[in-house]
Amino acid sequence: MADERHPREVISAACAEHGEDEVIDLCIALMTGRISGQEAFGPEAVRVRWIAPDMGGWKYDDPVNHYWVRVWAARAFLYVWRDDVVDALLVAADDSHWRVREHVARITAQRELGQLVDALLPMLDYELPRVRVVAVRAVGAAGEYEHVAAIEELRDDPDAAVRAAVERALERLERRLDRELT
Repeated sequence: MADERHPREVISAACAEHGEDEVIDLCIALMTGRISGQEAFGPEAVRVRWIAPDMGGWKYDDPVNHYWVRVWAARAFLYVWRDDVVDALLVAADDSHWRVREHVARITAQRELGQLVDALLPMLDYELPRVRVVAVRAVGAAGEYEHVAAIEELRDDPDAAVRAAVERALERLERRLDRELT
């Protein structure tokens, strides 16, 4: 049976049982590759269970699924935080899998981490609209005036959700920066 808990509950329970620093250290190690996907499903499997949902009979040990540990590790930083996580997020912003980069953008937006915006700009050109949307949101939440042109280029994006995200991001930038953008 699959774990029905919200990721926030999973991370909160892990922090209560093992301590925030232990959970954060594990997530940094997973997200940056210090613990590989293969290792995560071997000797580290017990610790990975701190942050990973129980998905029933899902094949965790199949190499095609190894990137998920980096996704789960990144997702944890939506719910638990320490300032040194930024360095790990900079590494993960260049991850080979889009789902990891997508979570880095979500965290960037949530925590307004301006130091990550430049690393996320390549996501504005990604083929999946949902990735472009989250990148635009991150720029709107944490970007500076020099980032405006990058998201304005998406005003005519073929996807309506991207276009809507651009308008909201530009409005947010204008409010945050307290200046007109045009």
